[in-house]
Formats: sequence, C-alpha cells, structure tokens
Amino acid sequence: MKAHPDDENEIHDVAGFVDPAQNVVTPVLRLSADLAGQIVWAFARIVQAAHGSRAARTPDEDGIIRAQEFEEGDVYMLEKPFDGYVSSRYLMDFYDVTERGICSRMHLHTGLRFVRMMTGPGTTIRVGSLSPFLVTNIPGVTPFVPEQFEDDMPDLPVGVRRTRYNLVVPENSFVDMQIPRGVSHQFNALGPNAVIDSVHPEESIETFRERMSGFRMMAQTIFLTEDRPDASSCADLPGNL
Repeated sequence: MKAHPDDENEIHDVAGFVDPAQNVVTPVLRLSADLAGQIVWAFARIVQAAHGSRAARTPDEDGIIRAQEFEEGDVYMLEKPFDGYVSSRYLMDFYDVTERGICSRMHLHTGLRFVRMMTGPGTTIRVGSLSPFLVTNIPGVTPFVPEQFEDDMPDLPVGVRRTRYNLVVPENSFVDMQIPRGVSHQFNALGPNAVIDSVHPEESIETFRERMSGFRMMAQTIFLTEDRPDASSCADLPGNL
C-alpha cells in the first residue's frame, strides 16, 4: 500500500481514493459524568506518565519506543507485539481540537484496527470517513444511536469534491469502531476528556508486508490530505452547521 515504507507523511490521491470496506461502529455504554471522568482520566494519566518516562521514550531491546506522538494525541504502546504474537495495544490521550486550532487529517492504515473511544464530561469525538458508517443497533442492548451527518471534506485540490460522513461520540460514553485495512477515517476530540484504547492485530505483519524498518505506527499511516485544516472544519456539530 505504501510507495515508501518508512515515510511518515505519505499522501495518497484523495480524488481517486475508494474505500475497500466500511467502518463498523458499536455503541457500548453511557456513564454518569463523574464515573466517565474518572475512567477517562485514569487512562490519560497512564499516557501522561509514559511521556514523562525516559524508559518509555527510549528504544527497548526490540527497538520499540512506547511513548509516541500522533496527529490526534499522545500515545503509549501498552502492549507490544513479539514473536508468535503479532498484535499490539495503544492508549491515546486526545488533543483538544478547540485548544490546538487544527484538525487531524483523514487517513488510512496498512492493517486493520479496533478502537474503543471513551469520552468524559464536556467532550465529544467527531469521527469522519469517506464512506458511510455501519452502526450496530441491537434492540434492548445497544444503549444509544450516535448522531450522524454529512459535509464536504475540507482543503481539497481545486475542482475536487468529496463527501465526508461524520459520526459523533457523545459525552460520557464508550463507542467501539472496527476499522478494516485501508479504510479512511479521522478522529477529532472536542473538549479535554477523551481517550482511545486501540488494538492493532496486524502490527508485526504490517511491518513485514510493507518492508518497514520498525514498529512506528506513523509509518503504517497513509494520509489523504496534505495539510491539517483549521479547527472550523471539524469543530462544528449538528445544530451548529
């Protein structure tokens, strides 16, 4: 999938890009503001501790640096892959889009992903894709149905227009998303209390398949736009559009 395996800012042509599948979203639960806040901050503190740790920011015996920075937030590789086990697990402490003034870009990965998005008080996550989301809704089990809307993807080349499909993870909730390999997506947190717990079941396979030189997730990411747009392109939600 990658033209240059170790390139951490590779761009694919968005005009001709077609998702090979669709992201599947499953609402898991709603929590009280107090409980959601405690859970989110418990995870966020792990990431913050890792970024203050010399050991977590230094390559280990396998050359893996556990504390990393992504476009959406600071990350800690909680569990790394090893011989006979190709999966890894990351925790991400989201940046607040409204504080930074910029949005994370639409992108895809060279391997499938499973993410659990968790929000606390005063915070939502806007999820985008170039394909409609498939939402799990089991009557009597699924706690809520997330709000969805469409808009135009921002900052495209002149003459190019793509519809962006958006889904909102509400405050104080857990929402899962299954991301097939190569399917477009973006996450932007509006507010200070949001984390992701993500599992990457193909990480070692990806590195071998793409001929990458190490376990750097940014080298397993392909972007669909050149620049990060300003916050206005991802901070608006239904009712504000």
